[in-house]
Amino acid sequence: MRNIVVNEKYNNKKIVNFILNEFPNLPYPFLYKALRKKDILVNGKRISSNIFVKKNDNITIYISDDILYGKKFNLDIVYEDKNIIILSKPAGISVLKDSSSIISFSDIVNNYYPNANPCHRLDRNTSGLIIYAKNNEVLEILLAKFKNREIKKYYKAVVYGIPKVNTLQMQAYLFKDNKKSLVYISDTFKKGYKKISTSYKVLGINKSLHLSLLDIEIGTGRTHQIRAHLAHIGLPILGDGKYGINSINKKFKEKHQLLTSYKIKFDFTNDAKILNYLNGKIFEIPVDYKGFNFVV
Repeated sequence: MRNIVVNEKYNNKKIVNFILNEFPNLPYPFLYKALRKKDILVNGKRISSNIFVKKNDNITIYISDDILYGKKFNLDIVYEDKNIIILSKPAGISVLKDSSSIISFSDIVNNYYPNANPCHRLDRNTSGLIIYAKNNEVLEILLAKFKNREIKKYYKAVVYGIPKVNTLQMQAYLFKDNKKSLVYISDTFKKGYKKISTSYKVLGINKSLHLSLLDIEIGTGRTHQIRAHLAHIGLPILGDGKYGINSINKKFKEKHQLLTSYKIKFDFTNDAKILNYLNGKIFEIPVDYKGFNFVV
């Protein structure tokens, strides 16, 4: 627990800006968790939102010093060598900093690996495997391999609905609306839309809950592709606040989409230069959705 006083610089500024200035190594998800749990007090009163503070306000933070100073935020390293790091990203934090975030997953990674850069993205609330390159040469190689689809990504998701078929390979078209931060799916080509490819296999179902567990592979890596494509065919991901069904999410008390990047396969068809040793390698993490009692 810590007590701090707001200085002139942060008068009428948001409280998260002030706290992260005082504790720059505090991971963003821990701060917002503390807000949700009302573990932050302003002048003795508990708050649960990103309010504006005033000069001389007294802020009390019930977060352990180890977390406040970033000492216990251990990266979940799945694989590492001199060229790459494969990490398991938690849900609730963006890979890169954007207008809605102050600290990103990459900021945390760079505390340990200053020159590391992500080779692909995961949505803020999607968890799972992400690859970081340790230098620019490796980054360029991996970006090219992702573009040529020589690195395959697999996901697991819990969806609301029971698919009519156990396996399906889908083709559609996606339009990205940057202003609304939304994407739209069409079964036919339209101006401005880009082709997408998404495949799924049913791993299990729970008829009483009307839920299914899917194994998903994407042939293209468009923004929100999996979430929007599955919602388009009537199988929204549970917990998805943007493309899902809010009433269903509330019923199951899920605030983050149950979508995990659980497997990556290096499948090089062309020379990967200093990364040729990765060809054929598969990296996988366990995904535990056993609480839904899916039946195979």
